[in-house]
Amino acid sequence: MKCGIVGLPNVGKSTLFNCLSNAKAQSANFPFCTIEPNVGMVTVPDPRLTKLEELVSPERVLPATVEIVDIAGLVKGASKGEGLGNKFLGNIRECNAIIHVLRCFENENIVHVDGSIDPIRDKETIDFELQLKDLETLEKRLDKHRKAARTGDKAEVANAAILESLKQHLEEGKSVRSFDRDEDAQALIDDCQFLTDKPILYLCNVDEAAAKSGNEMVERVQKMAKEEGAQVIFLAVATEADITELEDYEERQMFLEDIGLEEPGVNRVVRAAYDLLNLQTYFTAGVKEVRAWTINKGFTAPQAAGVIHTDFEKGFIRAEVIAYADYEEHGSENAVKDAGKLAVEGKEYVVKDGDVMHFRFNV
Repeated sequence: MKCGIVGLPNVGKSTLFNCLSNAKAQSANFPFCTIEPNVGMVTVPDPRLTKLEELVSPERVLPATVEIVDIAGLVKGASKGEGLGNKFLGNIRECNAIIHVLRCFENENIVHVDGSIDPIRDKETIDFELQLKDLETLEKRLDKHRKAARTGDKAEVANAAILESLKQHLEEGKSVRSFDRDEDAQALIDDCQFLTDKPILYLCNVDEAAAKSGNEMVERVQKMAKEEGAQVIFLAVATEADITELEDYEERQMFLEDIGLEEPGVNRVVRAAYDLLNLQTYFTAGVKEVRAWTINKGFTAPQAAGVIHTDFEKGFIRAEVIAYADYEEHGSENAVKDAGKLAVEGKEYVVKDGDVMHFRFNV
């Protein structure tokens, strides 16, 4: 599961990516891994993991991670191949969710490609290019379903009708994600992999003065995002870059306190990206290893076990589950058992975020 960072040139995408890639901003213990020049595995900051490490004293600790992609800046005409258009659009297609960086600060030393600062206009520029590409994708698919519908196939007639309606939606300047759909339409849309159907987080890049409370431009973005049902985060990316340059943890904390923040803003970004991808965490905790495992929300116990090893899912017998709050309260697995708080769950159990689990299996 990948989350792509997109935006116009010079809005702070690569600086944000570099901040995310500097693990010091999240935890001194976990290194950052670069897969490609513009792709990185970023650890998900989670105080629960730190607490479990404190309680269990394991030999090693492994955090959850999320894959972040720094995508080349888009320009007008990208849908027709302008600039790095084809590469940009191809990279977005490979991502499961989008962090859209919007410039919400004034700085005459940093040139804006359109000559002035307007985050709503910038957002609409990228939307327009992605919508044009989606229209191109849709028209090819619609042509195929129209031909099949001429045979009288009822399913294909229905598919063509759905895509005709979606075509009108896109032509009105609306993104696919705002299109009302039932299960049949959802399956058809999923198959098309539309760019504007991906879940989105708007990230407002502000100056240091607005790092704590935002500014008027952020408020405009929040109003726009509320209408879309999207989430907004604001942070001072340049300031975050300065924080990551500090080697000493205490120095970083003092810097954060000076600007009124409790933690680096990039921590919020990583957690938001994790949530945007519809992911959650469960833990395994033993003296050899305390580990955060990443699963999709809604996974059952056997599916969660399968993330560790496919044999665990195939031979699943039961799961022993401790709610994180109970583990923290009682301080150890044995104390939880003595308190009668360890639950034994079967194949239908839906894993909750933060569950501490042991799996019993037979192969």
